[in-house]
Amino acid sequence: MNVYIQSVLLGIVEGLTEFLPVSSTAHLRIAEALMRISLDDEYWKMYTIVIQAGAILALLLLYLSRIVSFLRTFPQGENGDRNWFTHPVSLTLIAFGFTSVPALLFKKWSDHNLGSLNVIALALLIGGVIMWAVDIWHSRRDASVIHVEQMSLGQSIWIGLCQATSAIFPGVSRSMSTIAAGQIAGLDRPSSLEFSFLLSIPTMLAATGYDLFKEIHPGHGNFAAHVVMTTDRWAVLAIGFIVSFIVALGVVEWFLIWVRRRGFTIFAVYRILLGVALLLFGSHYIAV
Repeated sequence: MNVYIQSVLLGIVEGLTEFLPVSSTAHLRIAEALMRISLDDEYWKMYTIVIQAGAILALLLLYLSRIVSFLRTFPQGENGDRNWFTHPVSLTLIAFGFTSVPALLFKKWSDHNLGSLNVIALALLIGGVIMWAVDIWHSRRDASVIHVEQMSLGQSIWIGLCQATSAIFPGVSRSMSTIAAGQIAGLDRPSSLEFSFLLSIPTMLAATGYDLFKEIHPGHGNFAAHVVMTTDRWAVLAIGFIVSFIVALGVVEWFLIWVRRRGFTIFAVYRILLGVALLLFGSHYIAV
């Protein structure tokens, strides 16, 4: 298959799955394996991370007015009851800090697991079970937080630490880990989802910037060159980025409406079925 067509298809997969709690990384790696792309290829590992920034750019565009409102009211908040440590902007950055440190410490482990369909399958399966159980438990309780403006510092730290698991184990899903963590901490579904969106912005921009920096400045400091970037490779990367941006624009608002009406159960069931299928039949039908 032509590499440019592959990039278009992968961009579609990324845009469709980035904000759903089903793991865009898992779906990209499965799609790459089906296309007979080696999961150990360093370029495609980098590609998998970088094109996710296209979907994040779409989220930035859709949430621009909300983000501007947060920045305008910093640090007192819209109702004057926030401070430097409890404003949504601060809570997002604090959660990001508690995500990024474990992610950096275990980055080699995570990069290694990007080539393992078994690790991805187990993460999908276990994450689906956890998500389903949490959503059922949450539906029987009254949420203490119905707006991100009501969140506490402790809730932010907890969600950030839980998101770190998605950075360490491909297939866990940033959305799944932050949404489930938010529900456990007392956030309702919409506020869990909104904070998940907010936290994904610095997380994915940092992950993308980190990988691109290694390629643009090979051998700089502690960074080592893994990939030789050519004009064609930059073009393939750009195609995936643009397509993921366009597709994600149409997914975010639909997802918000779905969650408010029906919750996360269907996504948990899908994760479980996909994880089981991948464990049972992946090695027979997918060439890694």
